[in-house]
Amino acid sequence: MPSRILLADDHQIVRQGLKALLEREHFQVVGEASDGHEAIKLAGTLRPDVAVLDVSMPRLNGLDAARELRRAAPGIRTILLTVHTEDAYVMAALRAGIKGYVLKNQASADLLQAIREVALGRTYLSPGISQAVVDACLAKRDLPEDPLTARERGVLQLVAEGKTTKEIAQILGISAKTADSHRTRIMRKLDVHETASLVRHAIRLRLIEP
Repeated sequence: MPSRILLADDHQIVRQGLKALLEREHFQVVGEASDGHEAIKLAGTLRPDVAVLDVSMPRLNGLDAARELRRAAPGIRTILLTVHTEDAYVMAALRAGIKGYVLKNQASADLLQAIREVALGRTYLSPGISQAVVDACLAKRDLPEDPLTARERGVLQLVAEGKTTKEIAQILGISAKTADSHRTRIMRKLDVHETASLVRHAIRLRLIEP
């Protein structure tokens, strides 16, 4: 039986191209999302076998969406589409529960192979980043502890995208007071005092692109 796939990318033309590619290979695309929040919502109702997430999406990026999916629907296997080859970023993705890590500059066959591998319960890494992970493990390098919770990371991304407190509250389904409390706590944890510093931190965390 062909794997049921959920696609998440904020560019419709990219989703259309991926859908055409997958359907030619007899995969079933059961849903499409334009951001991480929508992907989580659709995954909860559609229960796909595999979710293919672009790393750079508005409102909630692919990496944090994968973290949420791991908690909400652990049976769904996730594949991240990204341009990042840094070993720290790859390790963070694997810790987030990502089962496939596919570089965008690789051939389409790379994504197809990733879907086939993760559908079988395996982990797939694009050839261009496999060595980075091996080197990181051999060197026993570790990632610094992230002081922010998943919700705080989500709020930070929305702040960096220029959303107001009211807009953040609406997107996350929380009160404006709670959204403001999250923002205050983020600034205290990061020891920053203005929005520009929050934006720079979001860029360093790859929550948004510069």
